[in-house]
This record gives sequence, C-alpha cells and structure tokens, in this order.
Amino acid sequence: MPAWDVLNAKHLLSRCLFGYSRKDLEKALSYSTVAEFVDKELLANRPLPVPPGDWITETPTNNSLEGDRYRTMTYWWYDLMLGEGTNMREKMTLFWHNHFVSERDKVGYPQHMYIQNNLFRRSAWGNFRQLTKDVTIDPAMLIYLDGRLSNGTTPNENYAREVMELFTIGIGNYTETDIKQAALAFTGWQVTGLNSVFNQSRFANINKTIFGKTGNYKYGDVIDLILEKPEAAEFVCRKLFKEFVFYKPNETFVKQMADIFRKNNYEIKPVLRFLLTSDEFFGAQYRGAKIKNPMETTIGILKAFDLTPTQMTPTADWAYIYSQTQALQQQLFYPPNVQGWVGQRDWISSTTFVTRGSLSDYIVNTMGNTRATQFKLINNPVNYARTYKTSEDAVKLVDDMVTVFLQFPISAAKRQTLISTLLGSTILANWSTSTPGAENQIKALLKAIMRLPEFQLA
Repeated sequence: MPAWDVLNAKHLLSRCLFGYSRKDLEKALSYSTVAEFVDKELLANRPLPVPPGDWITETPTNNSLEGDRYRTMTYWWYDLMLGEGTNMREKMTLFWHNHFVSERDKVGYPQHMYIQNNLFRRSAWGNFRQLTKDVTIDPAMLIYLDGRLSNGTTPNENYAREVMELFTIGIGNYTETDIKQAALAFTGWQVTGLNSVFNQSRFANINKTIFGKTGNYKYGDVIDLILEKPEAAEFVCRKLFKEFVFYKPNETFVKQMADIFRKNNYEIKPVLRFLLTSDEFFGAQYRGAKIKNPMETTIGILKAFDLTPTQMTPTADWAYIYSQTQALQQQLFYPPNVQGWVGQRDWISSTTFVTRGSLSDYIVNTMGNTRATQFKLINNPVNYARTYKTSEDAVKLVDDMVTVFLQFPISAAKRQTLISTLLGSTILANWSTSTPGAENQIKALLKAIMRLPEFQLA
C-alpha cells in the first residue's frame, strides 16, 4: 500500500479533483490510509444535485432560450466542480462526457444534454456495460450520431462505427461488416420530446452476423458482443490510465486493470479503486506529469483561494470563467468533435499559455480591489496571506504557498526568486504583512507562482 503522506495526498487530489484547497488536503490526511480515503471520500456515493432549473422537464421547442439555458447549465456544472469537496464524481462526469461525446450545436436542446450529463453523473463509477447500453439509446446520442434517422431499410452507420472505434474496442478489432451489421441492430430508436422511443416498424427485424456470431440482435446484444472481446476492457482501462496517470500508458499495468474490470463484470468502481490505491499510480515519474485542462486550471485557482460556490455570481464570476475556458479551448458541452478533447500537450500553445497567465494575473488583481467587476468576495491579499500560519516569515510563507499551488518542489534558484519577489525592496528580517506595500508584494508573489511552468502541471 502506498504511503499516505502530503506528497501522495496532493498527487491523488490533483488527479481526481478539479484542484484542491488546504482544507481538502487536511481532510484527506485525516484518514489513516489511501484506501480509506478513496473508499470513504473519493468514491463515496453522494445524493445527486438539484437540477439547474425546472426547464429541464419542459418538452423541447425551438425558441431563443437555448443559449441562455446552456449557459445556466454550464454555470451549474461549475458550481458542482467548485463544490465537489473530496469526491471525484464530477471528475468522472467530465471523463464520460469526453468519452461518449455529444455536443450542443448538433444536439440542440439543452434538455437532452442535461439528461445525458445526469446519466454520466449517476453512472460515474457504476457499470460500464449498462452505461454503454444507456448511452446507445440516449436522446442526445441518438441526435448527435444520427441514430434517430436510422431504419431497417437505410441504416445509419455513424454510431455503430464510433461505439467500436472510440467508445469500446478501438481500431483494428472489428471489420466494416461488423459495423454494417451492428448498424442494423441499432435501428428502431427515435426521439420524441424528452424521451427515446422504440419504433418496431423501423427496426431491422432480421438476423445479423457480428464478430462471427449470428442472431436477430438488438442494441443491447451488440454491446454484450463487444464486451466479450478482451480488447474492450483494455481499451477502457487504457483511457482511464491516460486520464488519471499518464498519457503514455503502462500496458502491463493496463492489462492488470482490465483483468479486474472483466472479473467484476465491467463495474467501474473496483477498477478505479485498484488504480488509485496502487503503487503504480503514485510512481515518482508521474508526479506533476499531466498538463492541467482548462477546468482544472480555472476551478483549481478558485479552490486555492478558498472560494466556494456561494461566493460566485453567475453574471460576473462564472461569466468570466466561461469566457476564459472558451479562450483556453474547453467549453463544457462543446467538445471539438466526436473524438473529444485530446488533452495533454494540446492544452498548451503560444496563445493558450499566455491566456493562462493572464487569467491568474486577473484573479490576483481582483484581490482587495473594491472596484473589481468579478470575484468581489475573494480575500484581500494580506488577509489571504494571514490564513497561513507562517505569514510573518517570508521564507516559510513562500514554501507553504508553493506547497498549495504546485505539485512538486521547485529549484533553489526559483525558490530564491519567489522570496525576492515577496520581499520587494525590504529585507528578510523586516518582512511583515503589516508593512506598507505588503499587499502588492503578496500579489506579486501569487502571480509569480502561477506564472511558473510548474503551475500548469498536475
């Protein structure tokens, strides 16, 4: 069992949450082992959240409210991410959103995207077999990949292709004939109002041959046939490894994950528990080796400053985060294509790296600024610094802030630069949060920390 200490706790939190606060870290370390924390916090079942509005039950109609409702739903999800505590359900919800991809422009009605989002949340670490079957006839997916237009005479192959290529087994593990035959099995489903409905007259009521087996298969049968293939468990586990550990998977370990996945009939929780309590997960080579996605970056900054959902205003605070995640190329409910966000190095470019720095600078600049438009409830710099017990010791304060904001130790030269940034024109012996100008020096330090390349890593 991996050691349960500050370094390992930070690593686990940074991978399984959208950032963490000092209180989150303290809570994690209050447990005696990593397994206890994983079981009682990260993977604990929680009540589902209150929906974003009564409109989610309204029958979809063409109107001018769609854009506003997508914003409302996005801000609602921001609230859930910021208020996730030490539970990784929201992280898994985003994982499935980026796995079984649908996007708002094609789907249209926000009600359908909410239904799908809620499915991912309910199934965050449930059964992958059942989740895949549910997604197959989910209204948003039927619209996005044109399943609703498919019938026995003219079957649409979009979903049959993507469920194999991107959702379950990957290229090389099926044939074009398998796709064409599976497409027949997926026929018959349409979308009426908020619901998916089966129309027998549109179903290809004939025998189909898939992976060499023949029968009058329906959609659920196809999923079962796919999951009989050993490549399926490895495909999903490889994707979990890439998301939570490293973008270059350890194939030997992936096979161990897949074995647990299959032995548990594709239950997600056992394989997640195995991964998150393994020595492999906590390997030194993986620490700080993942580039944060825009949601981890933005929500993580807010958490580091101890902000909570009740302190965020939709029209100002969340609207700003919305604009910034757009600029950083991750808008919720709007993945770029059916492959989703690729992540890792794709998150950083000459443009987005500058935007990340501007974002953190802007949030720091609002601290204590009574005329600021956004983040009016964020602590002023001096009060924030004083939440650290070491606030009156410049060296220790720098070390403690680095511990909160960064995943691994920085070089001695960078540490000294940060200390000099905090001190400004004063000397070490004279540092105090009561010194005139301390507010600006604390701001300068926070900006400098978040401008470090290391800050972009989780």
